[in-house]
Amino acid sequence: MSLSFTVTHELAGSAARTGLLSTPHGDVETPIFMPVGTKGTVKAMTPEEVEALGAQIILANTFHLLLRPGDDLVAELGGLHKFMNWRRPILTDSGGFQVWSLTRLNKIVEDGVRFRSPLDGSEVYLTPERSIEIQQNLGADIMMCFDECPPHDAGHDYLRRSAEMTARWAARCKAAHTRDDQALFGIVQGGVFDDLREWSAKATVEVGFPGYAIGGLSVGESKADMERTLRVMNEHLPRDKPRYLMGVGTPEDFITGVENGVDMFDCVHPTRTARNGRMYTTEGALNIRNAVHARDAAPVSESCPCYTCCNYSRAYLRHLFMSDEILGPRLATGHNLFFFIDLMRRIRESVRDGSFEALKNEVYAVYPKGGKAE
Repeated sequence: MSLSFTVTHELAGSAARTGLLSTPHGDVETPIFMPVGTKGTVKAMTPEEVEALGAQIILANTFHLLLRPGDDLVAELGGLHKFMNWRRPILTDSGGFQVWSLTRLNKIVEDGVRFRSPLDGSEVYLTPERSIEIQQNLGADIMMCFDECPPHDAGHDYLRRSAEMTARWAARCKAAHTRDDQALFGIVQGGVFDDLREWSAKATVEVGFPGYAIGGLSVGESKADMERTLRVMNEHLPRDKPRYLMGVGTPEDFITGVENGVDMFDCVHPTRTARNGRMYTTEGALNIRNAVHARDAAPVSESCPCYTCCNYSRAYLRHLFMSDEILGPRLATGHNLFFFIDLMRRIRESVRDGSFEALKNEVYAVYPKGGKAE
């Protein structure tokens, strides 16, 4: 098989665990945060820089790479690993979320989704089979089934029909999957309705996949609803398979997810906020654009060993942002990615040595639970 997963440690009294995910392009220690390289690049960073920060696996986007430069071109040039010069594992999402979030004109039918390209308005037709074809052309180590990601405030009836269609699409994706060097994960939907989540989990597991993703969260629901849904998912997803919480999260989300059995996370949050000057530290987040930093010779964080904190002051970083210099977002992105990747390393260590509860309290003290999921 192209992928194997071994649980290496389970925390007593909790669903938190560590594991080892083995892929054709190397092993990944879990729990893991996957930086997002939407269009075949983690914005503002070179692949070598991302790897040096400690990233073990990255995510790329099927929808965007289909539109530009095209999956056929990527395949012709040797696959996504060679195309972007990333030597470690890659996960590609199915494109389902972007169909609904980025296009105003789409029509959902049993066979698939017809929509207008946000680039030039041309018509694109995406089906479960086409999504798998694209992802096989890209050559990622882990692919995702094509699913519908409905809005969080959709009603029970709509979400039931959506979950049922997603399950049918999962079976079609599995049937279309022909490359044995790529693993295909199923996706569980159902909004924040416990009965639909349980049904979707059972239906997806019945199709049978080497890993399972939890979709349809961090789309506007409350964090209390997200946490309750994760508890339901922990009860109904196989313990011996990796679990991937899609599009999440923030430091507090990592803690909540891990204690509910999640192994894999991805989110644009650290890179997107960095480009706007928001920087994460163990003491809390700060906006480097604020005037209070104009004459501050201290680093962003005295306790952070990243390249940015070891070499540049808050005053200099603020100057770069206020001057619209591209180096500012680059340095901020490197810092935020290091913080998120290193926090996940600390979480793994705390699960292994039994200090998870202490780390949980430390993170929640700075990044409290509550409010809306980001």
